[in-house]
Amino acid sequence: MRDSMKRSNWLSPVWLLLIAIVSLQFGAASAKSIFAELDPLAMAWLRMLISAPILLVIARPRVRRRSRTQWRDVLCYGLILGVMNVAIYQAMARIPIGIAVTIEFLGPLGIAFASIRKLRDVVWVVFAGAGVVLLGWSPAESLDLVGVGYALLAACCWAGYILISVRVGKAWSGISGVAVGSVVGVALFAAPGIAVAGEAMLNWHVIGVAAVVAVCSSAIPYALEMIALRSLPPAVFGIMQSLEPAMAALMALLLLSEALTLTEWLAIACVVVASVGATWSAELKPPATDQPPD
Repeated sequence: MRDSMKRSNWLSPVWLLLIAIVSLQFGAASAKSIFAELDPLAMAWLRMLISAPILLVIARPRVRRRSRTQWRDVLCYGLILGVMNVAIYQAMARIPIGIAVTIEFLGPLGIAFASIRKLRDVVWVVFAGAGVVLLGWSPAESLDLVGVGYALLAACCWAGYILISVRVGKAWSGISGVAVGSVVGVALFAAPGIAVAGEAMLNWHVIGVAAVVAVCSSAIPYALEMIALRSLPPAVFGIMQSLEPAMAALMALLLLSEALTLTEWLAIACVVVASVGATWSAELKPPATDQPPD
């Protein structure tokens, strides 16, 4: 009886998190579907522009009586968030979405590896390395070097995002830090975003897709993650997030007919296994309320 009660307590958050992952990657595939009409940088900016007010309404952050340190942290947070969004969209425009997200996932993987203390857990590092090597053996036409570079930049930003979110999460409750950080990202990338968007911003089809991307890639995942994390163990959260590279590849296949080779699927599998193993082995601390998205 007690076991069934425990299962009922964590089953619902697991499903919420799974919906968040599907929503996030559906948004990514939707964004790529109009990159021919709208520059990836402009799409990243429009996503933040549309999602920021939604997140502000959900979070209702308290902005008065904040210290300089708190504002400095949230400004850095917003900058990293903006660069990460722009970088991953630039990568997706050049290489398959599944591969871009797999490379981006090396950022949080690096943080997880830094928490490993047991020699036997080095096997997860080996799995991650095998994934990178397999990606290097992928067909040249699917691995544009500029796209790989942007994906690596997104990975570095995601790692930085995780580190700074620890400080931001302590000062800004719930998703308040994400909401304020999104506003910062909108302000920082407004000029280049508008410049590269041009007349596309007047296209209602483009605006509609951007709105779908904003809701699916920002508002829904952040809100569902916030709810799920109230009762979901940190290890389960980390393991569930490990599904993102595979989900990204699956969404790209279904929505964009973006097929991958067997080698590329094996590379994704290696990174997923490495992430699951590292998450399970690391001495995880209780999660901050602000969690990384994508």
